[in-house]
Amino acid sequence: MINILFTYLLTDIPTLQGNSTYSIVLTALLGLGFIAAVTIGSIAWYNSKRPVGWEDKERPDIVPEIDR
Repeated sequence: MINILFTYLLTDIPTLQGNSTYSIVLTALLGLGFIAAVTIGSIAWYNSKRPVGWEDKERPDIVPEIDR
């Protein structure tokens, strides 16, 4: 679904008048990429070995448990 939307947005850009739509699409993709990177990084960090001083801290409920 995301690939279809992404392809539509990128192929539709040249037919649109003006540059503002192109900037909006790129800004939205940048924002979604940043959110995805932060989310994936947070899950990986919480599921990794705890740093010194964090051994007894609890995992947040929002972070899924991943079997190793």
